[in-house]
Amino acid sequence: MAEYVLHCFAQSGNAYKPALMLELSGADWEPKWNDFFNGGSRAPDFRETYNEMGEIPVLEHAGLKLTQSGVILDYLVEKLGTFGWTDDTERREVLRWILFDNHKLTSYTATLRYLRIFAKTGETEVVKWLEGRAIGAYKVLEHHLEGRDFVVGGKPTIADLSLCSYLYWPEEIGVDFAPFKNINRWLGNISALPGWKAPYDLMPGHPLPA
Repeated sequence: MAEYVLHCFAQSGNAYKPALMLELSGADWEPKWNDFFNGGSRAPDFRETYNEMGEIPVLEHAGLKLTQSGVILDYLVEKLGTFGWTDDTERREVLRWILFDNHKLTSYTATLRYLRIFAKTGETEVVKWLEGRAIGAYKVLEHHLEGRDFVVGGKPTIADLSLCSYLYWPEEIGVDFAPFKNINRWLGNISALPGWKAPYDLMPGHPLPA
């Protein structure tokens, strides 16, 4: 068994965050597929054994089971020594952007994509509202990235790995990203890092059965 085991599935942007960090860091890791769309993360045995919240990802390492992508990323900085910060000021800034991502960018984007691609609800008022909120978050990130290669401190950190996670699925999100030139440039900077892989190439479970 690998040193790090990540419970994940290919369609999960939240699981992609630690998967990408593990891959870019050259860690000894392996993905363990969770059948999320058939209730795999919400089954009683999974909740009792891995995560009472019934969510993915879960990282197993050295006898620990860690949940919530932000917590996992912070733990991996400590263990792997990669994608971290140089001082306390940068650490707080990294945390600020991870919290923004989870509250604003990932939350709206993930739900919007889920309704359009997986639930196939059609263009409801809820979908339109979510799209507006997601675009609002993109505008904040676009403005921040003006003149910056990465989100914090001029080098890639876990803030970048958190914020980018859902944005490699523009067609599935259904938003025109052409106007977001800084975001597109920044995504290119991340995908140019040695060892980068797209979500569907990094985690198991794609494509979904018909």
